[in-house]
Amino acid sequence: MSFFLILKEWTILIWHNKLKVRYSYLSQQFSNCDDLWKNLKQFVKTGDFTLGKELFKFEKSFSKLIGTKYAVGVNSGTDAIKLSLKVIGIRPGDEVITAANTFVATVGAICELGAIPIFVDCDDSFCMDVNLVEKKITKKTKAIVPVHFTGYMTNMIKLNKIAKKYKIPIVEDACQSILASINNKNSGTWSDFGAFSLHPLKNINVWSDGGIIVTSNKKHYEHLKLLRNHGLVDRDNVKITGYNSRLDTLQAVVGNWLIPSAKKIANKRIENANFFDKGLKNIEEISIPPRLKNYKIVYHLYIVFAKKRDELLKYCLKKGIEAKIHYPIPMYRQPAMKFLKHKMGDFPVSDRHAKSIISFPCDQHLSKKQMNYIVKCVTDFYS
Repeated sequence: MSFFLILKEWTILIWHNKLKVRYSYLSQQFSNCDDLWKNLKQFVKTGDFTLGKELFKFEKSFSKLIGTKYAVGVNSGTDAIKLSLKVIGIRPGDEVITAANTFVATVGAICELGAIPIFVDCDDSFCMDVNLVEKKITKKTKAIVPVHFTGYMTNMIKLNKIAKKYKIPIVEDACQSILASINNKNSGTWSDFGAFSLHPLKNINVWSDGGIIVTSNKKHYEHLKLLRNHGLVDRDNVKITGYNSRLDTLQAVVGNWLIPSAKKIANKRIENANFFDKGLKNIEEISIPPRLKNYKIVYHLYIVFAKKRDELLKYCLKKGIEAKIHYPIPMYRQPAMKFLKHKMGDFPVSDRHAKSIISFPCDQHLSKKQMNYIVKCVTDFYS
């Protein structure tokens, strides 16, 4: 073997060992934003920092993007859920049905109002198994909060039928699913309230915590505007007791800069997920989740099921791939939920997922080289 051939093989080996695939893409998301900085400098000069014009512009653009009449910016996705539940009239002791495998924010919003989360197991789409909902309904059930988890959507067609039957309102936790849809109808538009997050790691993100609620009900819209701003009608008149939950106008400037790219971002994530599906589907130890017909999945998280998951995770991290697990301990088993008195095995699908799922970067800034590297590393691990 010639010296140059040996050198070439060593170069390839070093390249494979040193290539890094980060999980957070924020350094790239805002790496080329001179025009945004210009907008921010102009905004600072106005002093229009609270409930300003840029916020109203963002709310209008967001409602148009999602397909509702109104949008209300709030300080987080958590508050987007909480304020929506507050409008419904959720009180201490009320029961709110939600997903057993969700992130803590969903449950936190319910508990902040003194209500009791009632968990329903998920299916392999990572969303609430709607077939299990009806048996959880009691006289105390006052709301259902389906979680459109990872970029999928809960089966809202079937869930709406159940909700209508029992006259129970729905608040969609769409924090991870901006522009996800069923039959071309977007998440957040299947009920009176859609709650979204603008957290830095979401598909549409700002520079801090942020959230937004969409609705087409004018009465709800007016109520939400009061709730987010202390219940103030104007500077001197307080109609109801509310919260300090405004979306900062400065963050709305960032949102206005990014929102024209929303559809492009969703489409690129879908393209990347299709690439991974194609590259991983022939690995016997990897199972691809169901890709449901007439569902648009926007892949806030790209997750697959993996045998020897923990070993695969360690291998990927060693190879420079920042893979993750969302989430290793289901919400129902967290210490904060001890008061619900659940035991291991109460939600078997959530438990199975916690042992077998792995998340890979899937964002719009990944290069083909990085994606090929992920597929190669997973393939090498099992072979």
